[in-house]
Amino acid sequence: MSTQEKLIKRLLGRPKDFTYAELKKLLTYLGYFETQTGKTAGSRIAFINKETKHIIRLHKPHPANELKRYQIDQIIDELKTRGLL
Repeated sequence: MSTQEKLIKRLLGRPKDFTYAELKKLLTYLGYFETQTGKTAGSRIAFINKETKHIIRLHKPHPANELKRYQIDQIIDELKTRGLL
């Protein structure tokens, strides 16, 4: 099983300790790149798919690095809708 497959399996398990770094690695594998949405974006982050231009927006977790449950659910829903999971 590849690292990407392990990350997908881990994400689908909805763990409480899924980190932002893991999400970034997974979305990069799926063809997304990270961008901030402007000068005053603060913790708002967007991941844009290079091919489809699909955008996933979320707040970068802080001070901890773990994503919240609702963020994981949102990401899973978005990726399933796009047929990536």
